[in-house]
Amino acid sequence: MGMTHEAWRIVGEPHFGGILIIADHASNHVPADIDLGIDPALLNEHVAVDLGVAAVAEHMAEQAGIAAFLGGVSRLVCDFNREEDAPGVIPDISDGHAIPGNELDDAGRAARLNRFYHPYHDALADLLDRAPPALIVSLHSFTPSLASRPQEARPWQIGVLYNQDDRAARLAIPMLTAESLAVGDQQPYSGKLLNATMNRHAEAEGRPYLGIELRQDEIPDAAAQLRWASRLHRVCNAVAVAMPG
Repeated sequence: MGMTHEAWRIVGEPHFGGILIIADHASNHVPADIDLGIDPALLNEHVAVDLGVAAVAEHMAEQAGIAAFLGGVSRLVCDFNREEDAPGVIPDISDGHAIPGNELDDAGRAARLNRFYHPYHDALADLLDRAPPALIVSLHSFTPSLASRPQEARPWQIGVLYNQDDRAARLAIPMLTAESLAVGDQQPYSGKLLNATMNRHAEAEGRPYLGIELRQDEIPDAAAQLRWASRLHRVCNAVAVAMPG
């Protein structure tokens, strides 16, 4: 399909009854007319992008019945996985790093949301209505530790997150554990606290979803990304098949 917009892109062909991967933080792109006022090196850090996620999603979308909806700008430009009125939707600080270009007045904030946030969520809602999937997979990655809390180790290779709807999570966790993985149930943080995109497009509509967090050092290169894409393809298909009708 390969549809694109400044705020998002679609990889693969969405199908009724298939699997749709949603990666809110798949890109570190900052449009040329936006100056965040940061060291450009930060754009290659977790504060700007979920490292490795785009490649994993793209590999998964090469398989029949799977498509991916990927965010098109850095989370520092607009964080799609936040509520519209949340301060962090246009963050002025992230993991201890100041983002001075995001100190916007009300008009500037509204313009940023109208340019990126609303088109992203409007397009996602339209896609889910046009081609309702059997399973949504929310795909993110996390750091082995946070710069602001380096003493807190994050030993989980993969985390499974959810809010109220844990149907897919309860199926996926034992499948992943059976593969000798260190699986975090509501780790490295709880989906009850940070689940905005899934709350809006999945839980509010009764659509089953699986929230996945991969530790970034699990997917540092092409070989590891392909390996995880293959594993998640297998597990997500099994979860979709096992979901009650």
